[in-house]
Amino acid sequence: MTPEEVVVAIKDIIETIAPDEDVSNLDHTERLRDQIDLDSMDFLDIVMELRKLYGAQVPEEDYKELATIDGCVSYLHPLLADKELHVTAKV
Repeated sequence: MTPEEVVVAIKDIIETIAPDEDVSNLDHTERLRDQIDLDSMDFLDIVMELRKLYGAQVPEEDYKELATIDGCVSYLHPLLADKELHVTAKV
């Protein structure tokens, strides 16, 4: 997966978990929770979807790395480099 595909994957997962949120104009450097309505359970659902769809294990101490889209790309790209993108929502 390319870094761009990681962005698509994250936005797709967010849309699946929070379908009423508009992910099209997210600032990649700003915290996701400051831009859209995600609570701690939603965040855990994102982590679980990453594991289910891509086999990505994110330990709890690394959750802070997923606070922004750019952080997600930096952290997840090495883990997902050999994975194929799965898209379920319209991103």
